Amino acid sequence: MKKIRRLLAGFGLGAWGAAHADYALNMTPGVTEVSRDIYDLHMLILWICVVIGVGVYGLMIYSIMHHRKSKGVVPAQFHENTKLEIVWTVIPFLILLGMAIPATSVMVKAYDTSGADMTVKVTGYQWKWRYEYLDEGIDFFSTLDAKSNEARQLGASINPTSVPNYLLDVDNPLVVPVNKKIRFLFTGADVIHSWWVPALGWKKDTIPGFVTDAWAKIEKPGTYRGQCAELCGRDHGFMPIVVIAKTNEEYKQWVAEQKAKAEVVKAEATKTFSMDELMAKGQEVYNANCAGCHQPNGEGIPGTFPPIKGSPVATGSMDEHLNVVLKGKGDMMPAFEDSLNPADVAAVVTYQRNAFGNNKGDMVQPSEIKLQ
Repeated sequence: MKKIRRLLAGFGLGAWGAAHADYALNMTPGVTEVSRDIYDLHMLILWICVVIGVGVYGLMIYSIMHHRKSKGVVPAQFHENTKLEIVWTVIPFLILLGMAIPATSVMVKAYDTSGADMTVKVTGYQWKWRYEYLDEGIDFFSTLDAKSNEARQLGASINPTSVPNYLLDVDNPLVVPVNKKIRFLFTGADVIHSWWVPALGWKKDTIPGFVTDAWAKIEKPGTYRGQCAELCGRDHGFMPIVVIAKTNEEYKQWVAEQKAKAEVVKAEATKTFSMDELMAKGQEVYNANCAGCHQPNGEGIPGTFPPIKGSPVATGSMDEHLNVVLKGKGDMMPAFEDSLNPADVAAVVTYQRNAFGNNKGDMVQPSEIKLQ
């Protein structure tokens, strides 16, 4: 793509592209080689179209002004012109060929995921992302951050403008090292989602039953934000993406921290919690996963989402309650057996059965939760 940059510079347009990189109506160069190649290709095609447009409409305007009837111009009478037909066939062909060669080069590079240094599997859920680091054994879910989630609720007392990166922040960002070729594998768990981080230069649909791939090599440390770009349901607008690129040393430290957290989660699966511990933990899990539909006060949304307060599920059989949380119910209630660990399930079920005035007085321990 260096040839494209030199070509733009030859037209005197290279500086224009650099000076207007932040122009709101244009694409941005991004932070990967592919994203910059796509940007350069976009600018090349744009200026080719501009030159064609100026030439065609300029000729039309000139012809209208200088060959109009009021000037006494008599229209020529002819039916065929072989030379002209050859010209207007060959020139567009050459233009299309000149556009196809760099476009094909960029496409081939963008789809070449070979030689990756690491692989991350991305799975889209309603309405969260699951990241699995296949080389490190790290596996976690990424959901909308607590502050944004609280501010978006009906009747919330928090002003959304006071929340930093409102609806664009998450609890667990995807962390990757810089200057490493990362292969991403994409799939979906329920409906079609689309993983899109503009700074990487591409987006990929996550389709249930299919696995697609893409790659990125981020060259500069920083935080890069994106969103689901496919209408995936009621909370489509509340599943952002945050990618944090770190230096290799910082990334290794983060990996060590994640593995330590995994050991804590593993230990919690056999721990016996007190009622107070389950209620405190359960409130956090509820606010992060349940409050969006059932509301922070547990009263739900009439006609759409049933309340937890006084719910026959939350005040009925413990086994039925666990089954609904783990397996889901109908089209609206998602299954949480993949996204919550045993301690989280035990905590949120205990919380629902004893909060909002339900006061069942019973509780369940992580050791009693049977996940797939």
